Amino acid sequence: MALSPGVGAPDTVLPDEEVRSRDGGARIGLGVSVRTVSPDNGQTAPRGEVARLIALAKPHRGALVAGVAVGLVGAAAALAQPLIAARIIRALADDRSLRGPLTLLVVLVLLGAVAATISAWLLERSAENIVRDARRSLASRLLRLQIGAIDGQKSGDLISRVTSDTTYLRAVAIGALDAGITATITLVVAAVLMAFVDFPLFLTTLVVLAATLALIGIILPRIVGASKRSQDAVGEIGAALQRSLGAIRTVKAAGAERRETQSAVAATDRAAAEGRRLAWLQATTVGISGLALQSTFLAVLGVGGARVANGSMDVADLIAFLLFLFNLSGPIVQIVSAIATAQSGRASLQRIAEVEALPIEEDAMEAPTQVHPGASLVSFAGVDFRYHGAGPQTLTDVSFTIPPRGLTAIVGPSGGGKTTIFSLLERFYDPSGGAIRFDGHDVTEVPRDWLRTQIGYVEQDAPVLDGTLRENLLFAQPDADDDALAEAIRDASLDEMVVRLPEGLDTQVGERGITLSGGQRQRVAIARALLRRPRLLLLDEATAQLDATNEQLLRDVVERVSRSHSVIAIAHRLSTVAKADQILVVVDGRIHATGTHDQLVLGDPIYRSLATTQLLTV
Repeated sequence: MALSPGVGAPDTVLPDEEVRSRDGGARIGLGVSVRTVSPDNGQTAPRGEVARLIALAKPHRGALVAGVAVGLVGAAAALAQPLIAARIIRALADDRSLRGPLTLLVVLVLLGAVAATISAWLLERSAENIVRDARRSLASRLLRLQIGAIDGQKSGDLISRVTSDTTYLRAVAIGALDAGITATITLVVAAVLMAFVDFPLFLTTLVVLAATLALIGIILPRIVGASKRSQDAVGEIGAALQRSLGAIRTVKAAGAERRETQSAVAATDRAAAEGRRLAWLQATTVGISGLALQSTFLAVLGVGGARVANGSMDVADLIAFLLFLFNLSGPIVQIVSAIATAQSGRASLQRIAEVEALPIEEDAMEAPTQVHPGASLVSFAGVDFRYHGAGPQTLTDVSFTIPPRGLTAIVGPSGGGKTTIFSLLERFYDPSGGAIRFDGHDVTEVPRDWLRTQIGYVEQDAPVLDGTLRENLLFAQPDADDDALAEAIRDASLDEMVVRLPEGLDTQVGERGITLSGGQRQRVAIARALLRRPRLLLLDEATAQLDATNEQLLRDVVERVSRSHSVIAIAHRLSTVAKADQILVVVDGRIHATGTHDQLVLGDPIYRSLATTQLLTV
């Protein structure tokens, strides 16, 4: 198979996901610049929840402004109705015609209903779009997180932040606009009109409402904590199920269904308990606001009735005032409910912000445009590494070179750091010391996307994704033609398997490739890597699950490819690499010895012990 150098980088970034800042950093996330990454320290610059919500709403400001404007028209129509009702009562008392006031009242009622409908539709539609944008951007961000950041997270909990926590944004967005603007303006205008109708009754209303709202102010801060705990508990449910379903055969084989079920049920019970606590707090605020309105209505009715009785107020004004109070109930409930929802929304925004604060893979540099043939394609110079910057040293002072062509094998006891070398080459992690160069370029000074187009990587567990066999083979090179696909299938010894499948390349392989055997999954992964035509092929125990016949076939492919390109193979089965051009023996994170098979059998006791165990010393 002829492998040609790959150039360029895949375009996998969603539109409008990333906006470069003036200082060279990047603002990334829900279109809200919640994390500003500077080139020197990569620290997060948090922004407030209000600013984040405003930034989320900015792309939809036209529809939102229209919704608020139409809502204000409806509110104005509703506020005018008590004044018209007072005119009708006075017309009845004076035996005047009711045709004009009644017509106007009907028009106002219809106008208010139509305006409320249009306003609700515009706001709900915009809120759904806000949630959609948030989910798109969060999902994209999750796939761009650094491997080290993902290592410390539970995937089920991360998923819940995209699916569950973003739902709260809808209620918060509508509440912030409908209650924060429309209801507030309605409340202020209604209060002014009530003061104009009868100031003593207005003061009575103000005193009762102020006392009740003070009680609500005590409860609202508690809603934030309760909502955060509730959403964390929901995330635990997803994490528990993800853990079990991801290893369902192991769970069943170990007879651990009951224990895993208990774990999921316990998380569900915690979520329910926190949800009930949150529901109680929210219900209490609704109850108190309802009590405030009922108390105000009774106080106004008592005081107003007394004023009508002593002649200081007429009945028409009392009815108008009561109608204003009736209209006031809606905005008050809206505002209280919106404030309560906003507290829950704050918890959601905090959880979303936690994801946005995780470091992502990003590169501001230009991709190399030319290949630089030299003595080595890859070089490690004094490389040190420890995972997450803590714990024991995984690699210590590792130095070696890989030529532009030929087969290099990495062998040694398990846990010695062999796979970590591959992870550093792919820049899943960066070294804590020393330098790694690819084609003469420091890997930290070239874009990850470009680097990875140059490398084909066959992982140890050979992951296969849900979908068809064709989709899996084309996963890394979706524009490959049929001839290249057929060649990769032949080189990976997959042709007989494809013929036997009921729908050939269009056969569904199931989640994690469950319909395929372990050896078949490895050959699919190998074909996928070869199809990309990389300059460097990394094989991490690629033949571990192959039978002797297919192992020999693949060994022939690797040897043929290595004549013109570079191949690095990690192997415990030394028969697959005995003819390697060079073999690196890695022990406890260090390069213990380097040489050919014959040289190491004679000169290195550790390699000789491995070879003797596998009957390869003769």
